[in-house]
Amino acid sequence: MTRLTEEARGVFVIAATPFHEDGALDLESTDRMVDFYLDTGATGLTVLGMMGEAPKLTLEESRTVVRRILARVDGRVPVVAGVSAPGFAQMKALSDMVMDDGAAGVMIAPPGSLKTDDQIVSYYHQAAEFIGDAPFVLQDFPLATGVHIPVSVIARIVADLPTCVCLKHEDWPGLAKISALREPGTLSRRISILCGNGGLFLPEEMARGADGAMTGFGYPEMMVDVVRETEAGNAGRARDLFDAYLPLARYEQQPGLGLAVRKYVLARRGVIASAALRKPGAGLSAAARAEVDLLIERQERRLKELG
Repeated sequence: MTRLTEEARGVFVIAATPFHEDGALDLESTDRMVDFYLDTGATGLTVLGMMGEAPKLTLEESRTVVRRILARVDGRVPVVAGVSAPGFAQMKALSDMVMDDGAAGVMIAPPGSLKTDDQIVSYYHQAAEFIGDAPFVLQDFPLATGVHIPVSVIARIVADLPTCVCLKHEDWPGLAKISALREPGTLSRRISILCGNGGLFLPEEMARGADGAMTGFGYPEMMVDVVRETEAGNAGRARDLFDAYLPLARYEQQPGLGLAVRKYVLARRGVIASAALRKPGAGLSAAARAEVDLLIERQERRLKELG
């Protein structure tokens, strides 16, 4: 089994969880979705994330989804599973389960109850103790968790816990944080930094020292192309490609609506059979679908012009 390391880079796509219209898991669409992500050039997948509707799944459903994705991936890329939970017992059970099934690592977000730097550090010490030797991704997403993790706290966690191998950076604004983390001497060792927020700041994040993205978007090939062109020294080409997708990426970032947009695009592209969200959660209105269709039409025109 390949384990996640500090060398993780590229694009780890946050996988959606396909459902039938009645809310049941759609495993056939899950297979197509994995094939699609890998065909677009994803270097890894992240499952049971916030945008994967993980809180709406039972423990058994979570295992079913992870096992199905791992089987379809068949070792071609590492798979990271979100194991954030209200208590450490549930976190340990989920972490042990996915690691035993072949996941490369787990992702842990801090609970909103953490208010001080010492509380954050103590929480991750305890989490690392419960999950054992599983490599973990520290999810820094204050807009969702309400927990702000300063650079100094990340440095303490990295120094204290060798199993912390990656930062999922979703602070906003957060470009200065990436620069600070990459300053020589800030961290005791170099870890991977993969960024979120739907890739909305990916060109700037790459320029600041990020290793890629760990997020979702209806067109993950945009993120793959931006990372590849940037690493090849073609920053201008990377920005041109990014700009072609930017209106749709912006539209997808609407709080409370983003996942519905992403699933609609994936369904429209034939990746999943239905754009259904499991309740609570609603799809797009007719007006919103028309707006997305127009954005896609204009996006395709810009891409043709780029060649």
